[in-house]
This record gives sequence, structure tokens and C-alpha cells, in this order.
Amino acid sequence: MYEPNVVGDWQEYEEHAGLRVRVHRLEAAEPPRGRDDAAAGLTYFSVRVTIENRGTRHFGIHLEDGQLDVRVGPDGEGAFIDWRNSQFIEGFDVYPLRRATAVLYAAAPEAALTHVDIQVQLRVDEEWTERRLWAGGTGVQEATAQTAPVGSAQGDLAHQVSAFLKEQTEPGTA
Repeated sequence: MYEPNVVGDWQEYEEHAGLRVRVHRLEAAEPPRGRDDAAAGLTYFSVRVTIENRGTRHFGIHLEDGQLDVRVGPDGEGAFIDWRNSQFIEGFDVYPLRRATAVLYAAAPEAALTHVDIQVQLRVDEEWTERRLWAGGTGVQEATAQTAPVGSAQGDLAHQVSAFLKEQTEPGTA
């Protein structure tokens, strides 16, 4: 079974040596330029998507609207994405040992924010990458930046979060 990344995990792109992406800092947050009227009655949250280049050449990165999908709650309903307040990466060259970060503001019913899935599809040098999924929630603590390499304790954390999310969606547990 495919296990999604846990919010806070880095995901490497094999087809682009040295390029990796991370969805992190999923937290309740008010948008900087005020709430959108369409989000009335919803709770705002923000999430960051960081692209890092650990390779030897630069990559042209695009991460714009339509390349991010946010689903909330056990049924995977679409969250309201506040495009006006969000900050995207539009045609930025990420050189070796550099990063670029997008900040996404979204809103959803507060009860649904314990289960948030974020799907990312980068465009790198005019080529589309595979879609990658991160799972988390505003009540779930993400791993620290000093997490052990893949294949050790980080895998255990992913299984713990997956088990937690499954428990939250089972009937009779709420």
C-alpha cells in the first residue's frame, strides 16, 4: 500500500537529482490581507511548501494555483484555497544549496482540520513531476527538521500518523 508523506517529511525527486520538496508548518493562521468573504464561518490555516536544491545545477521551478490540492476531513472534501493571500513560486531558478518557499492559505470547517491531505505537483524546467501527497492535521505534531534519514525512525513516525488518522476515521471513534 502506498503511504503518503507525513507533513514535515522531505520527498526527493529521482528524475531531478538533488531536488526535494517538503510540505510543513501546517497551522491555524489568519491571512495577511484579511479574510475572503467566501470563507465565512470557516477556520483559516496555512501551510508552507519548500523546494530545496541539493544538486549541482539550477532548476526552474513553478508552483502555482492548480498545482496544489488540499483536502480535509475523513471524506476528503476540498478546502477553500485563498489564492489572493497565498504566495506561489512562479518561474524561479533554485540554484544549488538554495531554497524557495510557497505559502498557501486555506480555510475549512474547524472539525475537519485534524485530517488534512495536501497534494503537490511541481513543474521543473517545463516538465511536470509526479503528484506527491502529504498527510497531517492541525492537531498532529510534525517531525523536527533533524529527523533521522529515511528508513529509520522517520518511517515509524509515518506509520504512527497513518494509524492515528485511520483511528480518527473509524466509526465510533470521535
